[in-house]
Amino acid sequence: MPYIRESILTTVDEAGEVHIAPLGIIQEGENWIIAPFRPSKTLENLLVNQTAVTSYTDDVRIFAGCLTGRKDWPLAVIENCSVPRLSAALSHSVLEVIEMQQDELRPRFICRVASEEMHAAYLGMNRAKAAVLELAILVSRLHILSRKKIEAELTYLNIAIEKTAGPAEQEAWGWLMERVNAHLRQS
Repeated sequence: MPYIRESILTTVDEAGEVHIAPLGIIQEGENWIIAPFRPSKTLENLLVNQTAVTSYTDDVRIFAGCLTGRKDWPLAVIENCSVPRLSAALSHSVLEVIEMQQDELRPRFICRVASEEMHAAYLGMNRAKAAVLELAILVSRLHILSRKKIEAELTYLNIAIEKTAGPAEQEAWGWLMERVNAHLRQS
């Protein structure tokens, strides 16, 4: 199994408009692979501007927000880079595409790390943050999961929320549950 690092990816289009998306990047030796689904704005942007920035943050509201229509997060300029990072990034990596592998569903952009920088201290793990991240991934796949699977995952993940969530995790959980509940009402 590959090592996947969950991050918030920023890319820009021809006009310089920034797109923010949660995406797991895949480690391959010294390189990282970005594999966006077709169709997607991330894919379009990488075809135009072969630079992306992965922001590593422990603010799970950003992951939840991106999946629930809340994409207006503060950005910060990176010196000598056309793509900004999240202001809330604990650290970031600037990735430059060195190769593209075509695929009908998920083209793979093999990237080298052009630069990396630390911005804030990482203060440790929290089970609720992990639960929100897992729910965000589940929300991105609601269309392919059975109701039984969704409900089983929610039952398990909710334990961590009830026991360890702070206000930020509760807010993110609420946003994601709105999407889950809307999906379950329709199915």
